[in-house]
Amino acid sequence: MTGVCERPEWIDAHHHLWHYTPGEYPWMSDRMQALRRDFTVDDLRVQCNANGVTGTVAVQARQSLEETDWLLSCAESSSLIRGVVGWVPLVSPNIESCLAALAERPLLKGVRHVLHDEADPLYILRDDFNAGIRALRSHGLTYDLLIFETHLPQTIEFVDRHPQQRFVLDHIAKPRIAENRMEPWRSSLFALSERPNVLCKLSGLVTEANWKDWSVKDLEPYFDTVVSAFEPSRLMFGSDWPVITVASSYGRWVETVDAWLATLSRGEAQAIRSETAARCYRL
Repeated sequence: MTGVCERPEWIDAHHHLWHYTPGEYPWMSDRMQALRRDFTVDDLRVQCNANGVTGTVAVQARQSLEETDWLLSCAESSSLIRGVVGWVPLVSPNIESCLAALAERPLLKGVRHVLHDEADPLYILRDDFNAGIRALRSHGLTYDLLIFETHLPQTIEFVDRHPQQRFVLDHIAKPRIAENRMEPWRSSLFALSERPNVLCKLSGLVTEANWKDWSVKDLEPYFDTVVSAFEPSRLMFGSDWPVITVASSYGRWVETVDAWLATLSRGEAQAIRSETAARCYRL
């Protein structure tokens, strides 16, 4: 790939790994046949080596402690994976003891819950869930926000309850790119970005666009919005591999982002490539 040898450090702050079994990945619809197989560290390494990515953050795809343990084991045996955003039972009354046990594994950098799949759109405001979030601070763990754009108003209310907790918005809150809709996503995103403890991942755009015929032009307004809202110092690159493969190759996404970053200053571009993720997740 042109320019790979000249590129400075590049961190993929959002990817997944899994051993596929149908019952554990119900979110993989019939449109996602390409995802219904194993994706391993070896597969990840091939993609990263081909595209100049030098470090990664593995993110949960199942809501189980078993998967969190497995992802940590993968990271502990691989110099490529520098951190893990796992899952813990945040609503459990035993969350403190669970976190204490995981504290012995320093590659756990954050946690995530699949909020956008909860039947209750106000799940994020539950008292027990918020108690679990408060438990994260003493362990220095980041919390990744996985939501749809429709969840942004309650997410702002939620974030305001935890002004000292670091949050990372995944996939720019999944705007309706395929419908070419900017509002109310844009306004709500700017409102969320006013909270200085919230960062954002530049990831997940192509899977919210038309999978078969998206263009860079389709995505540019959303890129411009997140750069303006969060600025590069709170924005980080993520691939969302292998989910991205339903709509794009890993390489095409890297090339797309690289072209956008060429319009920024060298310092701003490097913040998005690696520095924001390294600071946020203590990589």
